[in-house]
Amino acid sequence: MDKKLQWIQDEIQKLKDDGLYNRIRTLSSPQGAWLVVDGKRVLNFCSNNYLGLANHAMIVQAAQEAVKKYGVGPAAVRSIAGTMDLHLELERRMAAFKGVEAAITFQSGFTANMGTIPALAGKEDAIFSDALNHASIIDGCRLSGAKIIRYAHCNPQDLERVMSAERSKYPRAMVITDGVFSMDGDMAPLDKIYEVVKKYDAILMVDDAHGEGVVGRGGRGIVDHYGLHGKVDVEVGTLSKAFGVVGGVSAGNPVVVEWLRQRGRPFLFSSAMTVPDVAACLAALDILEGSTELVDKLWENTRYFKAEMRRLGFDTGLSTTPITPIMLGEAPLAQQFSRELFDNGVFAMSIGFPTVPRGKARIRVMISASHSQDDLDKGLEIFTIVGRKLGVIQ
Repeated sequence: MDKKLQWIQDEIQKLKDDGLYNRIRTLSSPQGAWLVVDGKRVLNFCSNNYLGLANHAMIVQAAQEAVKKYGVGPAAVRSIAGTMDLHLELERRMAAFKGVEAAITFQSGFTANMGTIPALAGKEDAIFSDALNHASIIDGCRLSGAKIIRYAHCNPQDLERVMSAERSKYPRAMVITDGVFSMDGDMAPLDKIYEVVKKYDAILMVDDAHGEGVVGRGGRGIVDHYGLHGKVDVEVGTLSKAFGVVGGVSAGNPVVVEWLRQRGRPFLFSSAMTVPDVAACLAALDILEGSTELVDKLWENTRYFKAEMRRLGFDTGLSTTPITPIMLGEAPLAQQFSRELFDNGVFAMSIGFPTVPRGKARIRVMISASHSQDDLDKGLEIFTIVGRKLGVIQ
């Protein structure tokens, strides 16, 4: 081993010793309720494919037809030669779906945060950020150079406390929160957060990655859920979860969107969303606007699975959404639990530090509208077997 890289090898070994090394499994099938993973057919409790759209026939067809008409890649950034009529149509449709005046798309939800936050806050400004915000928000805040002031998770009173003490020191301020928190499955009290933000004259931004297609009327998101249309300055979302494709979006005040077209660095310096992705997202919107059936099924499955897991004695944490953490505590136990599940035919990965705090390791179950009643019952049966074997439940 090259001496200058030895430290990396040492750190990797420490991850393995601490039960924190991430062994990445390989899929060889389309997304769905069941997958072929490492050559084995298993029940899928891992994917963010909330509505089962990732392999939906209408979406696949839309992508294929768009490729025939436009080719595959735009071969340019949006600001030079990469903006296609499909991009503009998706942005118009997303704005209408979200009930806002304007929207701009990015290559992913991560790049949407990386483009939006530094464009709206700089070195002289302050960002008030929920303590459990997603890594892409954290990185976007760091990139902005603004002073980052954390407030206690989902706690409007603590936000009031820190804004009262700090807001007057900075010419501009932003408050940023996830809408649905990806590890715990709880929702931000956005209505109460808005009242604090309004009082202190700050920009309000919500990252609705796990709320898009899940909460609100027909999956229109957390702003719709709370009836805060016109009060949240910018909603960032992803098209890689409930929409089943890939891409990111920032939607809201048209002045913000216009500014992002001028200063959003991933928009300006990285090639645009590919043609099949954009067409697939448009088809997903057609499905969501046409019926609430899939969203309704998602929540029906969620209520059933959570109630049964709690009845069995599992701790599902603070979740109020389809994200269902099975709290186990230490990372080695969570990794062993995941391996035992896989051996018994369930694909549900363990999550530990640094994704979640030490001592908060878990199995995160992602419920989908694609799961049948039999699928959920099979999963419950296997969780019971493994839970009893490892002493997690009686």
